[in-house]
Amino acid sequence: MATQHHDNVDKQFGEQAGAYLTSAVHASGQDLQRLAERLSGAPNAKLLDMGCGAGHASFTAARYVKEVVAYDLSDKMLAVVREAAAERGYHHLHTQQGYAENLPFKDEEFDIVISRYSAHHWHDVGRALREVCRVLRPGGKAIFMDISAPGRPVMDIWLQTVEALRDTSHVQDYSPGQWMTMMTESGLAIQGLFQGRLELEFSSWVERMRTPDVMVQAIRAYQLSAPDDVQRYYALQPDGSFSTDTIFIEAQRL
Repeated sequence: MATQHHDNVDKQFGEQAGAYLTSAVHASGQDLQRLAERLSGAPNAKLLDMGCGAGHASFTAARYVKEVVAYDLSDKMLAVVREAAAERGYHHLHTQQGYAENLPFKDEEFDIVISRYSAHHWHDVGRALREVCRVLRPGGKAIFMDISAPGRPVMDIWLQTVEALRDTSHVQDYSPGQWMTMMTESGLAIQGLFQGRLELEFSSWVERMRTPDVMVQAIRAYQLSAPDDVQRYYALQPDGSFSTDTIFIEAQRL
């Protein structure tokens, strides 16, 4: 089952690699600014970007650290990253393909591990975080950025449903409490947690994933049937656009 899921993720994102490179949602954001602030004092660091996608977090990191490994399941995504890195002169950025749950790196190889908008696709986040802990040196940092579930059942179910209808490779958005538990259980000590909001323009949101029309119509019908409190929480707009929570969580390997 895990292999089937990984194949689905690879197919879904390989076909949309270019769209993610040019996506305004992925190319900018307060989380990238905060990431830059955190990395600005680590000029000698070796950094791993897990689930790098089109490479926006990797490119941010490359401005500050000594070496970046952009790691992803999709070879097509990695090809986009290699080309863009070369164009930007990031010759200290390298790519490698593989699963989040089984990292092909030595123990204590990295000073920093980051991940942005990827973990909600992983088959087993707990196992992946244990791998993060393994490849980090003692005192090393982990920084994860992702869509966040509210932690309230009605709100959570609504978010997971629209995510799954849009993208069949989606597994789960996690609440701040779930993130803190999973990180702590993996051997990482929480150092900071920030929450924000991300506005998602509907047409580009579904076009980026090439969501089939039947699924788009299902999402719109589901949105229109949402209770008033759900519509308010997600700031649902007449065109289907909405806002969701994000999380920026920092931890350290002890």
